[in-house]
Amino acid sequence: MEFTHLSLFSGIGGLDLAAEWAGFKTVGQCESADYPARVLTKNWPNVPKWGDIRTLTKETFHERTGRKTVNVISGGFPCQPFSIAGKRGGQTDDRYLWLEMLRVIKELQPDWVVGENVAGFISMGLDTALSDLESAGYAARAFVLPACAVGACHRRDRVAIVANANSQRHTGIERLCENNEKNTERGTGAFRTVTELFDGTDGKTWATKSAFLRKTDGIPHRLDRIRCLGNAVVPQQFYPIFESIMEIERRTNFSKYKG
Repeated sequence: MEFTHLSLFSGIGGLDLAAEWAGFKTVGQCESADYPARVLTKNWPNVPKWGDIRTLTKETFHERTGRKTVNVISGGFPCQPFSIAGKRGGQTDDRYLWLEMLRVIKELQPDWVVGENVAGFISMGLDTALSDLESAGYAARAFVLPACAVGACHRRDRVAIVANANSQRHTGIERLCENNEKNTERGTGAFRTVTELFDGTDGKTWATKSAFLRKTDGIPHRLDRIRCLGNAVVPQQFYPIFESIMEIERRTNFSKYKG
């Protein structure tokens, strides 16, 4: 059985990598910024793409993918309204696009939602997002995941919002919480790194010595690449979440098949 994933606010594809490591097939991506969109095109050339999330609707999704929904929608919706590096305008910031992500969720009604944002989101929007998801029919929980928990040399706290359809509540969020508590450092042998996403985008190789963007990485002095890395998700942080979701989905579908 095929398990599918739609990526919103895709950036350079950090969450997409994590989802694919766990076995999901990415069938759509949405990214408005030009340079990250070019990186996505290089790495996922055959995946339908949207620029402005406002153009991604139930109708356009079906027209371009032939599908009515997906198993998982993920999205690292813009962090600037909540980041301590900015003015923290919250919902008054014109980059506050959580409601657009919520609209897509309501229209496509996936089994699972995985949201990502900076730690500053906890005090400025998390309660609202969780309430919105509950109102839309999802059981929702949030985790704080530091990159150092998966072997990185920097903390890089990220808030992960995980939600699933209430019909799966008994096997969903609770089991995912248990799996998250058991998470241990992952090996890097089978994983592509975030920096590898840039290889070939301009005829040059992005040299790297680690999977976690360590200080020894050979990062060129390219503002666009540095900006992308600053905004990127460390895939290893979110891989355990997608892995747990896949485990739950496979067990659920196996039980249905046996029944």
